[in-house]
Amino acid sequence: MPDAEKPGNPPEIEEPAIEVEVAPVEPAKPGLEERIATLEKEKQETYDRLLRTAADLDNFRKRSRKDVDDARFKAREDVLREILPGIDNLERAVAAGGTSPEGILEGVRLVLRQFQTALERADVKSFVSVGEPFDPTRHEAIAQVDTRDQPPGSVVTEMQRGYTIGSRLLRPALVTVAKAPPAAAAPADPSEEEDQKS
Repeated sequence: MPDAEKPGNPPEIEEPAIEVEVAPVEPAKPGLEERIATLEKEKQETYDRLLRTAADLDNFRKRSRKDVDDARFKAREDVLREILPGIDNLERAVAAGGTSPEGILEGVRLVLRQFQTALERADVKSFVSVGEPFDPTRHEAIAQVDTRDQPPGSVVTEMQRGYTIGSRLLRPALVTVAKAPPAAAAPADPSEEEDQKS
């Protein structure tokens, strides 16, 4: 008699077999590796463009700085070229020091006209101040003068002419400004006035 059938031994139970299904590992999609390679290439191209753009910006800054420096130099050069003929004429006037005072005065007038012409070419113009109301944006007051000849607050004399360049102020005019003279002290009592006359 087999052991399983002997009394005292429990009968054997067959355990069912567990079947596990393992999904087969799919190989990587053939398009995925190509997509990764394409993205890597695009990333490198974008990085290279970024580097080129940064270099272009740096070159632009350097060029701009150089252009500004050149423009400043050119502006100074143009103004100085306009002034040099006046200096040449002043040197000639000094060299001809033995001439008459009228000749020297005429030479100085010529030089003044040359300077004024040079200023006009640079759009620099003087402005009239005497008789005009005081304007703190165009005038710099250096004194006040008691006068009845001009209304209070108007310019009486100009010590230094003012200039504009285009519509902007280049230099304010140095001026004296009129103020009303103090009123003569009137006696408080008319009887005091009569006492003073006698």
